[in-house]
Amino acid sequence: MTHTYVHHRISAAPRRWDTVAGVLASRRETLTAAGGALYGLWRSQIGRPRDELTAITVWADAISAARAEAALMQEVADVVATTSEAMTATLRPEDALAPERQGNYAFRWFVTPEENWDEFLALCGQAWPGFEAAYDSQVIGLWRCTGDRPGGLTDGGEGVRSLLVTRRPDLAMWERSKIPRGAAEIAVRDTLSRRYDLCTWTVVHTTTLLTATDTADRSRWA
Repeated sequence: MTHTYVHHRISAAPRRWDTVAGVLASRRETLTAAGGALYGLWRSQIGRPRDELTAITVWADAISAARAEAALMQEVADVVATTSEAMTATLRPEDALAPERQGNYAFRWFVTPEENWDEFLALCGQAWPGFEAAYDSQVIGLWRCTGDRPGGLTDGGEGVRSLLVTRRPDLAMWERSKIPRGAAEIAVRDTLSRRYDLCTWTVVHTTTLLTATDTADRSRWA
């Protein structure tokens, strides 16, 4: 089954992100009735505003980003703005099971020329096993955006737009993964560097998982 995933960027009113997050996390039955599910809900850690939330919804059938956004956000107060973008999974995720472990989740966006896309995917598949083994980390998913983004693209320019989400156990491991030790880690870093060189644009920010089932994040990141 090919699922449709929709990325939602939600700007809450000042100091209201926690209240908005609580409402969104309670929308599971509403989303199920509409044919979808809440794949995950994240709070900003580094690189995005304090009062911004990130959500991903997943749908068994094709759905527009606007319809998915309406199902998630209907009657949610204290929201200043929402932008949504439809995506399909590439190498991962292999199923629609939601991530559950707390950690440092990095959201990295890429724009890659179409002619470089197949090589980009191949390098990802090559690097991920070594990356996960070296850093106690997991690649949650790499999604290709469909172009269904109400309002049009505002960053990155032309090309294949994609989103990579990776989980590390904590922010210290995020830093550690940038400094390879030994031949195996250097090989992983070299492969990832070649992947970056294929892109025309990339940007990253980090988050923690509000819908984690093991540990709640109570740190003040901003």
